[in-house]
Amino acid sequence: MSAENNTKHEAEDFENVTEASLPEDTGSEQSDTPAENEQPSGNGQATKSEAEINELKDKYLRLYSEFDNYKRRTSKERLDLLKTANQEMVVALLPVLDDFERARQSMETAQEVEAVKAGVDLIYNKLQSIMQQKGLKPMEAVGQSFDAELHEAITQIPAPDETQKGKVIDQVEKGYYLNDKVIRFAKVIIGA
Repeated sequence: MSAENNTKHEAEDFENVTEASLPEDTGSEQSDTPAENEQPSGNGQATKSEAEINELKDKYLRLYSEFDNYKRRTSKERLDLLKTANQEMVVALLPVLDDFERARQSMETAQEVEAVKAGVDLIYNKLQSIMQQKGLKPMEAVGQSFDAELHEAITQIPAPDETQKGKVIDQVEKGYYLNDKVIRFAKVIIGA
């Protein structure tokens, strides 16, 4: 609704500006056409100018309307894309969710801890494989020099030796890249 109101107001503004900026019809207007094509009467030339102005107004309104429709359409497409952006990832993770449900059911009746551990390892490997296929890559932080663009320092501890000063001693939480873009910083402990 507001876009339509804006369109109407801008069209009215355009008409007002166009009419206000036109010179008075005195019959002595300059024209871009050669002198032999000019009509001797000022009235005919004014009619011709008004027709050109009306044509330009019409073109302006159509162009503005097309642009407004384009903005509305792209906004709607963007909203639709945001609503379904995670659909592919969720669909890929559904088998892992199913495996977790089966593991929980087997844990209720499981006698052997090794069987449960093997099931959890299987699910973990499956989840890790799916995430890697989608472009997720874990960040290697331990032993690296501290980089504020990759790491989030939790605390500093005295370095065990001089070579580990300013380097990552331990990692509290892994950092991850998604298609070479950092999506989670590694939470690390730095040697001081």
